[in-house]
Amino acid sequence: MSIHEVFMPALSSTMTEGKIVSWVKSPGDKVEKGETVVVVESDKADMDVETFYEGFLAHIIVEAGETAPVGSAIAFIAETEAEIEQAKSLANSGGAAATPTSSPKPAAVTASVATPALASQNGSNHKEVRLVASPRARKLAKELKVDLTTLQGSGPHGRIVAEDVEALSNKGKQPTPVAPAAPVPTSAPVAPPAPRTPAPAPVAAAIPGQTVPLTTFQNAVVRNMVATISVPVFRVGYTITTDGLDKLYKQIKSKGVTMTALLAKAVAVTLQKHPLLNASYSDQGIVYHSDINISVAVAMDDGGLITPVLQNADAVDIYSLSRTWKSLVERARTKQLQPQEYNSGTFTLSNLGMFGVDKFDAILPPGQGSILAIGASRPQVVATPDGLFGVRQQMQVNITSDHRIIYGAHAAAFLQDLAKLIETNPQSLTM
Repeated sequence: MSIHEVFMPALSSTMTEGKIVSWVKSPGDKVEKGETVVVVESDKADMDVETFYEGFLAHIIVEAGETAPVGSAIAFIAETEAEIEQAKSLANSGGAAATPTSSPKPAAVTASVATPALASQNGSNHKEVRLVASPRARKLAKELKVDLTTLQGSGPHGRIVAEDVEALSNKGKQPTPVAPAAPVPTSAPVAPPAPRTPAPAPVAAAIPGQTVPLTTFQNAVVRNMVATISVPVFRVGYTITTDGLDKLYKQIKSKGVTMTALLAKAVAVTLQKHPLLNASYSDQGIVYHSDINISVAVAMDDGGLITPVLQNADAVDIYSLSRTWKSLVERARTKQLQPQEYNSGTFTLSNLGMFGVDKFDAILPPGQGSILAIGASRPQVVATPDGLFGVRQQMQVNITSDHRIIYGAHAAAFLQDLAKLIETNPQSLTM
């Protein structure tokens, strides 16, 4: 009997379980080798999972919206149609490896990870219309008893998001048909739905008196934060005058340059002189990284935190760096980043200045030596070199470093050189 299992893949080194976002194939569908069969939510992204086998998707063990441990079976693939019923019998008899307790258990397919994409981009030979919805939308739909098949998603590539479910529920659970509605009497006109303007979604549905479970994404952040508790850190603050940087930004903003890219570039260039600040600790000693990859913390709309990475930021020109940053943020919002685009950082920036925050301390990410917290640039009255008073734009930066390899003098010297670059030679960032 040629029946194989599809296993929950490990999409990252820290992933212990995954959530099924959607099945691209339905039971009975033909499956080609290397074809995407399911979309899995990992710690940071939604990833397509391909099969190494050709045959028919015989039985789904873990349904969309459910989670399963890495390495457990999530479906059966039969090599022939005749074996589909045998696969179902095998599943019903509990003949599988460890799977979620809510599902029967089976015995060997593996799966590979394709480039991050939404399920609607794959499986064009599907016999039915596929339902692509976010895990939070599915959970909310279940709570509000909303039929997802009646919805037309407003998310990327038609994906159903939580706001679509909420909008339908607020209309008394009367679905808006995908096809044009039949004409109605002129005395009671029905206004077409207003275009949806993307807006940050709440971290979770605020339900007083109830506990909302953390998402896979949020749980990953929790694990990372807990992992840093055992690391001895210290913090150093510095005040940097930004008049020159602000002037440069105004000059090149129209060319697509972002302040985030300018700050990342300034940090990366300064790290060339301070390789220890770009290093990390290991049991074998200090790991000096060959590249300067700047991670930048980004808050996700549905809760959690991700750090897209500007790789080789010291060597890339500011215009290319800005274009890359825009692309990274767009794909991070839709969970389409490749793992190396969020886990290859060697130094992290966390900027809350756009929220008007004056100063704050950031938590050191696992596997890195330092993180720089950046506050807002504000006009301050300062003493000038000629003994008078003047107004200067200044921002507060605080660096958090791993004290096992980096000491106070190292961090202070780095901040001093960073301030010197920003204050006296910001134009060099465009070269």
